Amino acid sequence: MTATAAPLLLGHRGSPRAERENTMPSFQAALNAGLDGVELDVRRLSDGGLVIHHDLNLPDGRALNTLNAADVPPEVPTLDALLAWAFDTHAYLNIEIKFEGARPDDRVAGTLRAIRRHGLGERVIVSSFSPLMLAVARDLAPSIERGFLYHRSYTIGIDLVPVVARRLKVAALHPHFSLIDQPLMNMARSEGWRVNAWTVNDSAEVARLRALGIDALIGDVPEVLLRARE
Repeated sequence: MTATAAPLLLGHRGSPRAERENTMPSFQAALNAGLDGVELDVRRLSDGGLVIHHDLNLPDGRALNTLNAADVPPEVPTLDALLAWAFDTHAYLNIEIKFEGARPDDRVAGTLRAIRRHGLGERVIVSSFSPLMLAVARDLAPSIERGFLYHRSYTIGIDLVPVVARRLKVAALHPHFSLIDQPLMNMARSEGWRVNAWTVNDSAEVARLRALGIDALIGDVPEVLLRARE
């Protein structure tokens, strides 16, 4: 997607103050409130299945990477179910692939295959805090957009964020909203990158970021995000 005057508005794990986060009711609530789509988290089960859940562990303490599909509670959606819903509703998706360590597995490949299988390559951006995950995504499916997630500055004499982002051939930077200022926006524009902010729950921050020309706002409260359109 190209930058537009009005930012894309995405529910952070759906609409988590209306419904349990990362569930189908939460995702639908975000759309019903008038948002453009949702941000969500993908984790891998021990049998290779992909599900939507932020934490590694379920509330009962069981680790998802030790479970098979039959062991997962019904309120935890599969990635396939989420993608089918997005196809039907035309929701835009920011799919974060969770990183659990350096050991290689097929979670990135499985996520990309599922996106293609559902015909959603044009309405999805895949994001991660892990450059390793994004490098795999770049190599396997260069046409599916990538966003580099980060929550603090990374400097060793120079700013490492643009260095990493160039190597990964990202479409967007995904910084925590507190890191976004005019110099960052100028840098991103010079590189041709969009800037998507998380997690924005304050109306004053919405106004500040809107004035800077932010490309997407990700937050928990639809009513706050929708002020970007006023």
